[in-house]
Amino acid sequence: MTLDTRSLASDLSLAVVRLSRHLRGRRADSPVSLTQLSAIASLEEHGPMTPGGLAAKERVQPPSMTRVIASLAELGLVARAPHPTDGRQIIVSLTDAGRALLEDETSAREKWMTSQLSGLDEEQLAVLRKSVDIISGLVTNSE
Repeated sequence: MTLDTRSLASDLSLAVVRLSRHLRGRRADSPVSLTQLSAIASLEEHGPMTPGGLAAKERVQPPSMTRVIASLAELGLVARAPHPTDGRQIIVSLTDAGRALLEDETSAREKWMTSQLSGLDEEQLAVLRKSVDIISGLVTNSE
């Protein structure tokens, strides 16, 4: 790894951490943790699934996901139903309240980000678009 690559890795990591902190700040009064929010987002993106499937998507241990699901069910954000073919399993799905919460969370982050982006020129916006594609590819390739 060249010095320039190492420096870029360090700078990019720090920038992502700082951006993440700003985005988390948009959700100061949220009733759910970031872990719970991520599970909700996975259910929205991938549809209903077993707790084990959700744990795998979220890269956490199944017992941890069981606790997350229990807390989300208690809040009325997810529903648990019997698995159609495996009596030992359940299927977890988002409720309307879960979708509404995810929409509110997303809207708050997007509102702040849109405000930040509005001060950039076309060239900067194009560079960011390309950067998003590259970062998304980095994350996808590591999964």
